[in-house]
Amino acid sequence: MDITVSKSDGLIRVYDLTIPGADVQGKVDSKLKEAQQTVELKGFRKGKVPMSLLRQRFGQSVLGESIQEVVDGSVRDLITEKDDRPAMNPDVKMTNEDFNEGDDITVTVAYELLPDVPAVDFSAIELEKMVVEVEDTAVDEALERLGADAVDYETAEKAAEDKDQVIIGFLGKMDGEPFEGGAAEDFPLVIGSSQFVPGFEDQLVGVKAGDEKIIELTMPEEYGNADLAGKAVTFDVTVKEVKGPKPAEIDDEFAKRFGMDSLDALKDDIRKRVGGEFEQASRAHLKRKLLDELDGRVEFELPPTMLDIEAKQVAHQLWHDDNPEVEGHDHPEIEPTEDHLKIASRRVMLGLLLAHIGSENEISVTEDELRDVMIQQARQYPGQERQFIEWVQGNQQAINEMQAPIFEDKVVDYIVAQAKVTEKTVTKEELEKALEDLETDSV
Repeated sequence: MDITVSKSDGLIRVYDLTIPGADVQGKVDSKLKEAQQTVELKGFRKGKVPMSLLRQRFGQSVLGESIQEVVDGSVRDLITEKDDRPAMNPDVKMTNEDFNEGDDITVTVAYELLPDVPAVDFSAIELEKMVVEVEDTAVDEALERLGADAVDYETAEKAAEDKDQVIIGFLGKMDGEPFEGGAAEDFPLVIGSSQFVPGFEDQLVGVKAGDEKIIELTMPEEYGNADLAGKAVTFDVTVKEVKGPKPAEIDDEFAKRFGMDSLDALKDDIRKRVGGEFEQASRAHLKRKLLDELDGRVEFELPPTMLDIEAKQVAHQLWHDDNPEVEGHDHPEIEPTEDHLKIASRRVMLGLLLAHIGSENEISVTEDELRDVMIQQARQYPGQERQFIEWVQGNQQAINEMQAPIFEDKVVDYIVAQAKVTEKTVTKEELEKALEDLETDSV
């Protein structure tokens, strides 16, 4: 293989390769000989099909495969010989379009190199970690929220109001005839819960125990039962009981609803969860401050194509943030501005820096770490967890997207462990304000 340097400018490399036709022909012959052992054609026993016939029948397809394999191997050899580190997959183009079998192959290979990343003295980095102590008031507030969500109901001698629970029996009819699935007895319905079709619950406001009422409404056009969709129906309703909401008693029995033995155990669990939320928020703030520090300490050339791709993604993302009513991507291409390019430059620089630090220090994502995240995300699809995991396992891009944040966090932890970190106790409100300020200034 002959190699000619066509362009060497900064991180950009372009090479012209000439690959001997004999290399391709040797690959073709090898593939045909391998196939000869298994191919069966009418009139010939397995392994006895003449090479000339195999070449006639399969030569062109084998030639295409052979060219691809030889070119791919030559590109790998080129990168190894030049000791290059491409930032992205090389752009490979075969330049002799009038190629005939047996001819040499001429190929242009273009790629951009990963830059040389300067060393960073992590011990010189000074960071302040905001720490929030879990006060009893925070635990009490969380308990109150749990109590509000776990409301009980007690019989009330009154007309039903919004958020009251009514125990009803009902029979749905269309054109005077009962329809399937439109009947129930002793059904507990909270008015305003939107559990029933629109218009049903509203008409129960004001009813009392013992009332009988005919509810008239039109079923939604998108109703699941096509026979009822958009049709006028009635419901014969009997009100058996009206119950008013009653705040749950925060006691040991209440704690048992959440799998705890006692109220104290529930409080301890809440304290841990709230503390975990504070720690997560604190870590997010610390990570952002670290990235700001790194951004100010290093500077190196960025691969132009990588930067261009990221700038377009930033422009596209921010455009959709400003135009939330546009759900799809059927819109003109968004041209990046200088502001978009600035954001992209920071992202690409930090991404390359963290990747370099991780590689230099042999930081990687373990199978257990990936599996834990995979299981966690699978829980978002109840009943389809197995299908989700199988899909991820067969999709390298999905795996890469899961690994990326785990890897980044591990690199951040590695740097923080060597930096000078002091702790500052703050209130929840101060931490929230600090995060909001970072979000306002975010890139």
